[in-house]
Order: sequence, then structure tokens, then C-alpha cells
Amino acid sequence: MSSVVLPHDVVGSGPHRVIALHGWFGDRGSFGKIQPYLNGEAFTYAFPDYRGYGEAGDLTGEYTLAEIAADVTALADKLGWETFSLVGHSMGGTAMQRVMLDAPGRVRKLVGISPVPASGVPFDDQGWALFSGSAEEPASRRAIIDLTTGNRLPDAWLDEMVDNSLRKSTVTAYRAYLDAWARTDFHSEVVGATTPVLVIAGEHDPALSADVMRGTWLQWYPNAELLTFADAGHYAMDETPLALVSAIERFLAA
Repeated sequence: MSSVVLPHDVVGSGPHRVIALHGWFGDRGSFGKIQPYLNGEAFTYAFPDYRGYGEAGDLTGEYTLAEIAADVTALADKLGWETFSLVGHSMGGTAMQRVMLDAPGRVRKLVGISPVPASGVPFDDQGWALFSGSAEEPASRRAIIDLTTGNRLPDAWLDEMVDNSLRKSTVTAYRAYLDAWARTDFHSEVVGATTPVLVIAGEHDPALSADVMRGTWLQWYPNAELLTFADAGHYAMDETPLALVSAIERFLAA
């Protein structure tokens, strides 16, 4: 597998380097609402697009977690970052664990925002039909976003999220990444890992809830801690951006 240097933005110029990995429904622009509030004197953040997403829409590949990890490590090498921390939202939360494993000694800390565990996510037949069918069906994408934010957010925001997802990901990559994050189980490799981890769950996210985090991340990582955001579902970057930045940077700076 040949790695590539992914298209990316860099924000800040501080000594603590951080790579932020986006989720299934959006490209690196998913982090846009938190970027104005990041501490650029203490941190330097890199925001890449995965293959098939955003500016990497024309980059084809296998669309696996191992491929993401190899590409992220290639980006760190290109930037000259020997060590770095990782922030991962949803699918990015499982991908960042693959980076940690495949680049031993280089990852300082992990921050997961509604992060998929290293065990993947179990689905019943109805749920799998909804998620797998969403590759071709925009209404299914909208239903998923609405469900995972507690059926409580404005229609205009839901429509914006669906539109961004359709414009910023290819159908092929979107569908393949579902198998990558939902059906890839490598949790036996992370059990006992001593990397410090902050896991952030949204109270209104029924899919990746605080209880799911307690049964996975907090069981496997001895140095993991959990925060639950009372006013967020699955998309804390949009729902509670200021609280999210504060939580991330307090943890990374400690």
C-alpha cells in the first residue's frame, strides 16, 4: 500500500502538534466552526481530507483504516512532526487508534469526539440497511444525522449537513468507509495501551453514548477519561464548539 500526503489545512504555530481526523459525513471542513477559537500559540493543528473526501475526492484507494493511518503518518512526516496528538470525530476516532498502533511512539494523546471504538459498531438488519443504503439515498443520510443528534436540531442544519456530505464525498468512498469503521475490529490490539485518552460523548447521541464509551474505550485504555456534553449529540463541533475547544485544549495541555 502506497501512502499519499493528504490535502490539508494548518492552523496555528504552537509547539504541540495535533492532527484532526474527520468523520463519515464530512471532510476537513467539519472542524470549521471550532477553528477560530483554537489556541494557535500553544498548538499547531493539521486538518486533512481522507481519500474520496473534499480536496482528496479524486484520490482513490482501498478506503480502509490502515490506509488512512498510513496517509496520516505520511502527512506528519511531510510536516516534520516526529510526535503529535490526534483528535478524531466518529469514524476519525477509530482511525486515530490505527495511527497510534501503526506509528508506535509518535502519538502523544488521543481525543475522541463521539468516537467509534476499535471494535467497530454492531448493527441489526434494519440499522445496517439504513446506513448502507445511505450511500445512494440522501433521505437516509438525513435520518441518520437526525437520529444521532436526538431529533432535536433545526431542519436547515440537517439539510446543510446532508448537502455537505453529498458534495464532499464520493459514493464509492462513503460506502467503503462504512465497512472500515463499522466492521473492522482490532480492539485486542489497543487493550492496555497507555496513551492518555479523552473521550467526549454527547448526551443526545443514542448510537455512541457515554455507556458505549464506558464499555469500550474506558475498559481498554487505562489512562482514559470520559466527558459527557449535556447539550450535544453526535456533532459537538457544530452543537457545542466553544465547550469542545476548551475540553480538547485543557486535556492536551495537561
